[in-house]
Amino acid sequence: MKIREAYTCPLELTHDMIKGKWKPIILWRLRLGGTSLSKLENDIEGISQKMLLEQLKELIEFGLVDKRAYEGYPLRVEYSLAASRGVRMLEALKIMQDVGIDFMMENGMEDVLRAKGVIEA
Repeated sequence: MKIREAYTCPLELTHDMIKGKWKPIILWRLRLGGTSLSKLENDIEGISQKMLLEQLKELIEFGLVDKRAYEGYPLRVEYSLAASRGVRMLEALKIMQDVGIDFMMENGMEDVLRAKGVIEA
């Protein structure tokens, strides 16, 4: 992750924090609670472990995700939303999710929402 030296506004910086295909999806998954790398990889369809690790690293650097390593064998690592910034970003993602649901409902895509368990059957 490389933070630019100049931004035109705070929204531009926030966009850089979560831009890309995977970061919002990772944050959205972490709303369910802390989890392991392998569980995240299984829960997020289509993401490779390499990409997941890269995106998690950036989210950690921006203070949106916390990483906790537990002692012992086998090594266990858990990723979770950061208590302050990560939880606040989740509020924004919830609004984005609602806008997407509204659009899909207006455009006859209820079946997709039902299949994913977003709305009841």
